[in-house]
Amino acid sequence: MFQRAPGYRYGHTWRMQKLSLKALAREQLAAAASTSSGRSSRTVYGGQEHVLRQTVIALNAGSSMSEHDNQGDSTIFVLSGRVRLTSGTINWEARESDLLMIPEARHSLLAVEASSILLTWAAHPAKGSARADNGDSAAPRGGLASTCSGAQQDHSEDSALA
Repeated sequence: MFQRAPGYRYGHTWRMQKLSLKALAREQLAAAASTSSGRSSRTVYGGQEHVLRQTVIALNAGSSMSEHDNQGDSTIFVLSGRVRLTSGTINWEARESDLLMIPEARHSLLAVEASSILLTWAAHPAKGSARADNGDSAAPRGGLASTCSGAQQDHSEDSALA
């Protein structure tokens, strides 16, 4: 997990660090196998106070993230396995190393086979919020948290996925 440099609150002020997404994906797949939901996740960058957030999510074959709204700009990078993203009547299938751009519409995700993904999400400021009103575009609370409800999560600094 990234650690903030002392005295700094936002942005690119963290120490540079390296993380193996493949190793983390393997860990999360093992964790997902032992949960009743068939899912596990760990935020690797960002948090409640940031616009950008990246989370590794593992899903057992047949597990899904039920239909939910997109509350920001989002992509899914498939680390392993095969997933199906559905929005309305349109489906996109993706395999390892594929990148899906998530539509700004309700959507769901199904693991066609045991899969791990890197979800990258940049929040839109909540309308009417103090952050939106003063130009600070930090992530609103809520959002993707419902996406992974029931997932095993490992967050050092925060307790929600979005």
